[in-house]
Amino acid sequence: MPRHGSPYVGSASAALYAALLVLAGCQVRMPGAMETRFIDGAKHRITVGGSSDVNPLPASPENIHAGQRNFGSYCMVCHGLDGQTTGVPFADKMSPPVPLLNSHAVQAYTDGQLHWIIKNGIAPSGMPAARDIFHDDEIWQLVLYIRHLPPKGSSGEPKVYGGQ
Repeated sequence: MPRHGSPYVGSASAALYAALLVLAGCQVRMPGAMETRFIDGAKHRITVGGSSDVNPLPASPENIHAGQRNFGSYCMVCHGLDGQTTGVPFADKMSPPVPLLNSHAVQAYTDGQLHWIIKNGIAPSGMPAARDIFHDDEIWQLVLYIRHLPPKGSSGEPKVYGGQ
């Protein structure tokens, strides 16, 4: 057994002290404004692909309605029927929180980037990939719906959370 003056005790104490300092700094909290800007900028410029892809579908009422229908069958569980988390009880408790799709951060993506996000998801967030759920044209219709969201709360709450 090492004695008090042993170099092993000093090394072990230093390692324990360093670990405690690191753990003391580890805590769950909402990211600050600077962290959010940094991550949003990185996603827009580096991690999210498709920036030059162009939506081949026109923003016709038929395509927007088709996007709304598909959104209401899959995306509304996290984003609400209006894309603004109306009626979603956990949306602001996720880390990161479920974004409001009418927010500047989301609307600043190009159509191609929104298509890429829907198709591939975003790790490590809760955004799953939908490439096995929707065909390519359906994803483009979802993008059109995201560009034409209704006012917050106007679509009601998802039925899965008690909405009508």
